[in-house]
Amino acid sequence: MAHSYSYLWKIPVTMFRFFTVYGPWGRPDMALFKFVDSILNDKPIDIYNHGDMYRDFTYVDDLVHGIRLLIDKIPKTKIKKNISKMDSLSHVAPYRVVNIGNSRKIRLLDFIDAIEEILEKKAIRNYMPMQKGDVSATWADSTLLKNLTDYAPKTNFKEGISQFVQWYQEYYNVKK
Repeated sequence: MAHSYSYLWKIPVTMFRFFTVYGPWGRPDMALFKFVDSILNDKPIDIYNHGDMYRDFTYVDDLVHGIRLLIDKIPKTKIKKNISKMDSLSHVAPYRVVNIGNSRKIRLLDFIDAIEEILEKKAIRNYMPMQKGDVSATWADSTLLKNLTDYAPKTNFKEGISQFVQWYQEYYNVKK
């Protein structure tokens, strides 16, 4: 007996694409955490592609706010004709993909400079070649997020780094 799985296509789904998320409670394997920890402990930091890298750093609170707003923007299968060309809404099933990011490229060396400024301590820099499989630049086009929710992430990367450093120092009982 053949089964029809057409009922599966009726569950509305919004998929999110996150761009270099950072902030308090961040993963220890991510750049900001590793850089802060290494600088404070007088260990070198590896800087790939000799620092000629760009990332769209997205503060975790901005990410959470964007997700919260998108919860109320449920994709539908009956599409209005005036849907934006920027919308990834499927014509077959009720789903879409939404980027959540600042839509700004930040140079890795500027990110490291900001960490040093906030910590008031210089990093021991170990410049490395590009890692295999890595890309020199990533950034989000968050136009769809803005169109759907009237919201765009706004935390400046320096403010986000400052918030992370404050959390790190409190959590790990680091004297300022």
